[in-house]
Amino acid sequence: MPPASRFLNHSPRWHQTLFRGRPRTEREKIIASWIEESGSLTERLIQRVGQEFRVVVLQQYLGSGYAEERRALGLARNQRAIIREVALQGNDQPLVLARSIIPEATLIDADRRLGHLGNQPLGHILFKDPRLTRESLEMCCLKPQSIRARQPGMDPQHPEPLWGRRSLYQLGAGHPLLVAEFFLPSLLDQDGSS
Repeated sequence: MPPASRFLNHSPRWHQTLFRGRPRTEREKIIASWIEESGSLTERLIQRVGQEFRVVVLQQYLGSGYAEERRALGLARNQRAIIREVALQGNDQPLVLARSIIPEATLIDADRRLGHLGNQPLGHILFKDPRLTRESLEMCCLKPQSIRARQPGMDPQHPEPLWGRRSLYQLGAGHPLLVAEFFLPSLLDQDGSS
């Protein structure tokens, strides 16, 4: 059986907000701009890196996910979902780690292509579907010990928190999917230097 996650030691604690009040530091403003992105994250990354954008599949399997993910999706323990983890890269450097949970019922009833993406970005299908709605947006800040060691795009000598967001989407009524995206320091550092 595959590990629960290739890059998380456990399910993150998700929150409605991360910053008390408005982001104050430049780093917080950069983080907030990625977390609050309302359009396709894939498209934003492609605009940044152009033809050098690619998706690297870390793992994909049929399973049940973390208990907290099942609760967010309204799934019983015995209901299965496609669990897909990828690295979104630019210039062969990982910029974002993403984890998607797509229930079997969503695949069967809403869009079977979601189970056969390969190296195609999930966003290319989702954001072209007129049925897509975002039900909720949550955020997290993971301490370095919450992250599996030696993740690409992270400096093991100077570990820093990993910021993330999680969206619950619906592809029409009753067809949910959960997408979590974690912004690597390599991406945030680029924004800070531009």
